[in-house]
Amino acid sequence: MKFPRNARVFRGQLDAAPFATVLFLLLIFLMLSSLVYTPGVRVKLPMANDLPGTDQAPVTVAVEKSGLLYFENQLIGEKELRSRLAKVVKSCSGPLTLVVQADEDVPQKILISLMLMARDAGISDALLATLPRPLAAPAPRSRP
Repeated sequence: MKFPRNARVFRGQLDAAPFATVLFLLLIFLMLSSLVYTPGVRVKLPMANDLPGTDQAPVTVAVEKSGLLYFENQLIGEKELRSRLAKVVKSCSGPLTLVVQADEDVPQKILISLMLMARDAGISDALLATLPRPLAAPAPRSRP
């Protein structure tokens, strides 16, 4: 059975106007997306590799460089944090680990007081959250 062939190779001129329009639209979207407000607090975590993790249930507290504390994505005072940590410890049956997401410019005094507060509430372990370092280029192989 023969099928009629109507496909022909395009040999005309391509119009650049549609391509330029799409390019300008993409450029406008990219420029406008950088102006959009993203809610939340910017916390710049320090970088490190090969740090231990935990298999226990985590309790996360974020600390801004000015010393403001955030628990469950809400700004919280020290007294309220003490009571909330104690409440979390009472409601959980297993051991907990405090994970501190601290900005790299947070004074060590604030970190120590936060860890002592967690210990008083009944949380025995505390870890500092970090970002992984970028991967280095692989070392060149030596040929035998």
